[in-house]
Amino acid sequence: MPLSASNCFHIFQQAIDDYHVHDDVDQPMANPHPETTMPGLLYRKCWIDTVQWHLEDLIRVPDIDPDEALLLKRRIDASNQDRTDTVERIDDLFVEAFREVVPQPDARLNSESPAWLLDRMSILMLKIYHMQEQAARTDAGTDHTYRCRAKLEVLQEQKADMETAYTQLLEDIASGIRTFKVYRQMKMYNDATLNPKLYEK
Repeated sequence: MPLSASNCFHIFQQAIDDYHVHDDVDQPMANPHPETTMPGLLYRKCWIDTVQWHLEDLIRVPDIDPDEALLLKRRIDASNQDRTDTVERIDDLFVEAFREVVPQPDARLNSESPAWLLDRMSILMLKIYHMQEQAARTDAGTDHTYRCRAKLEVLQEQKADMETAYTQLLEDIASGIRTFKVYRQMKMYNDATLNPKLYEK
C-alpha cells in the first residue's frame, strides 16, 4: 500500500526544512531516501518545488539584469520538466501498487492521478511554510500579520481536506470503486520536433 497522506506531508516538510538550512538555489540536494522509492521520489519532487519557488522569487526582482532573467527563465523551464518527469515516475509506482486491483464495472474514473494530487500537496506545504514566515515577520505592520494569519488558517484547512481526499482516493482505488489513468504530459514547447520555433531553426 502506498504511503499515507501524513507520511507524504512529513517527507515534504523534511525536504523544505533541509533546503532552508542554507536557503541557496544552487545547493545540491542530499536526498536521505533511496531515489527510486516512493519516499525518495516525494523528497525529490518537493526539493524541485522548493528550489523553483525561490527561482520564481528571484526572477521577479524589479531591476534584475535581463541576461540574468533569461538564464533564470531557462532554469525554471528545465525545473518544470524535471518536476513533471518526477510526478510521472511517482505515478508509475501507484500503477504498480494497484496492478492487481480489478475495477468494479461501475467504477468511476478519477480525473486526477494520485501523483498529481501529491504534486498539489507538495506545493501546498511550501505555501504554508512561507505564509508562516510572513505571519511571523517583525518588520511588517499588524495588518500584514493579520492577513497572513487568516490566509494561513485557510491553507491549514486545505491541507486537512487534501489529506482526506488523498486517503479516500487510495481507499476507493484499492476497493475498485474508483480508477485512474496515467496520461503523460507530452509538453510540446520543450520538444525540438514539436515546437515550431525550435524545428524551424
